Amino acid sequence: MKTILTGLFCLAFAGAAFATDKSELDFRIRKLTAKFEEMQQKPDKRIPASTLRKAQGIVLLDRTKAGFLFAFEGGSGVALVKDAKSKRWSPAAFYSANEASLGFQVGGQQSFVVILLMSKEATHLLTDNEFEFGGEARGTAGDSSAGAEATVKSPDRSVLVYDERSGLFGGAAVKGGALTPDEDANAAYYDHFVTPNEILFGHKVKPTAAADELIRRVAKYSAK
Repeated sequence: MKTILTGLFCLAFAGAAFATDKSELDFRIRKLTAKFEEMQQKPDKRIPASTLRKAQGIVLLDRTKAGFLFAFEGGSGVALVKDAKSKRWSPAAFYSANEASLGFQVGGQQSFVVILLMSKEATHLLTDNEFEFGGEARGTAGDSSAGAEATVKSPDRSVLVYDERSGLFGGAAVKGGALTPDEDANAAYYDHFVTPNEILFGHKVKPTAAADELIRRVAKYSAK
């Protein structure tokens, strides 16, 4: 009896911890949604609607700190991918970020970054164990913020990097960035082990309420 009670207690404790983890991950998505909303309210920082409409994938990164204007160390975030046929956004997949920087800038703390994947080929890189990006950045004329465009592996795999403080970067190089799937977070959030491919492309899980709210915000600021 004592052994059974001990086992039940452990299961209850594990279930409570699991629920807490899932709640924290919901909060993480809502916080990223709020930061995205805040950025889009600033005319000199927001991502133009025409650019958002063309995006095939979006990555939101938070809690980034380093000595450069654009850099991240131990950051975390989520990714969404647009279905090629239905044009609907996928459920959210969790990612971790290692160190990267955009040019040599005097900086402080970077709190929020948006990465837009502008081609279908680029979105599929999110299924790799490590999604690396880099290349020369350049200004993008006509945007509401000054800009830059990075490339992933080849020129046809475009990535646009936006910063809440500076808008779209320009005139510098993106150096050595990489994202890796957060397997523990994804398993906790969807109640079982699930790969980024299954989340983003495989229709194996459904968007949660928190992810739906983020999707609505992206759609809102993509509207003509």
